[in-house]
Amino acid sequence: MYQLIKYLHDEKQMGYRKISQFLNSVNIKTQRNKTFSNSSVYSVLKRKKEREERIKNIRNKEYSVSMSKMKLEYLRDV
Repeated sequence: MYQLIKYLHDEKQMGYRKISQFLNSVNIKTQRNKTFSNSSVYSVLKRKKEREERIKNIRNKEYSVSMSKMKLEYLRDV
């Protein structure tokens, strides 16, 4: 879905309203099985951008490794 919307927006220079009208004319529904509006088209693009930023900044974040002395002690019940 994202790739189609991105193509229509970037390559075909269509606005959000035109994209929503096109998707509704070919009977493509949203995730919740509703018709598209211009704000739902915008939300698809926005969510993808937010997801990519989250993956870049959080998932792929490098954490420093620190090791400390660890002691394991067995205690007997007397």
